[in-house]
Amino acid sequence: MSKALIKFIRLSPTKTRLIAREVQGMNAELALATLKFTPNKGARYIANAISSAVANGGFEANEVIVSSCRVDAGSVLKRFRPRARGSASRIRKPTSHILVEVTKEEKKDKKNDKKAQTTTKKVAKKKEE
Repeated sequence: MSKALIKFIRLSPTKTRLIAREVQGMNAELALATLKFTPNKGARYIANAISSAVANGGFEANEVIVSSCRVDAGSVLKRFRPRARGSASRIRKPTSHILVEVTKEEKKDKKNDKKAQTTTKKVAKKKEE
């Protein structure tokens, strides 16, 4: 398992989480191809984090899956806008942290599957007798 963390992205966590949920559980290569054609600002950052996590583990993109893609809230930049009669209103500019974890995809061995099938058949025959 390898991780990648991108911090203090100037994008709202709620907007970024929408894209992060789509990518979880996907093959990394498929996720990168999907994010390439997603027209959101967050898709670029998540794609960058996935490719970084794949490179951190020394894997190829087609042999790993995105086990988790988490978006946490970062610090909020507070700004003020002048309003009528000398008052002011607050503007919140949220930031987010993106954490991506990739794990090696486990391929099932045909030999192990055949052994499991033969043992279950043997057990079933013994029960019949």
